[in-house]
Amino acid sequence: MGIATILIALIVGFIAWKLLVGLVKFGVLAVIAVAAIYFLSQGGAF
Repeated sequence: MGIATILIALIVGFIAWKLLVGLVKFGVLAVIAVAAIYFLSQGGAF
């Protein structure tokens, strides 16, 4: 029972870590995209 519980905890933790890293990457890309759109809308790019 103990080993099975540890394995399940590791798998759940691994999935949660992957989701967290994916969300962070998506968040960074979203911030860059919003900043770029804002900058372009100000007419300061060109």
